[in-house]
Amino acid sequence: MDSGTIASFLPFAAMILVLYFFMIRPQMNKQKKEKAFLAEIKKGTKVVTSSGIHGKISEINASDNTVTIETGAGKIRFERSAISLELSKKYMVTDKK
Repeated sequence: MDSGTIASFLPFAAMILVLYFFMIRPQMNKQKKEKAFLAEIKKGTKVVTSSGIHGKISEINASDNTVTIETGAGKIRFERSAISLELSKKYMVTDKK
């Protein structure tokens, strides 16, 4: 390989590196955090589902990977993966007076 061939390959290698560091790596980190969050949820945690339903976890069924969420309308059963975030973490605001 001569230096011209290597020089023409460098822009493609740079694009792959940029793609990895700005798109692939952050997505992998986000998936790890979501997986850890879903593993650590427990009974009594206030959550929001991916469809926007707010409620409190009243039961966790590990055998079929579902949770029962108590809402104002009653109890609803969801897949564990449908939980998008913990409500207390969404609204963590310090009151400065």
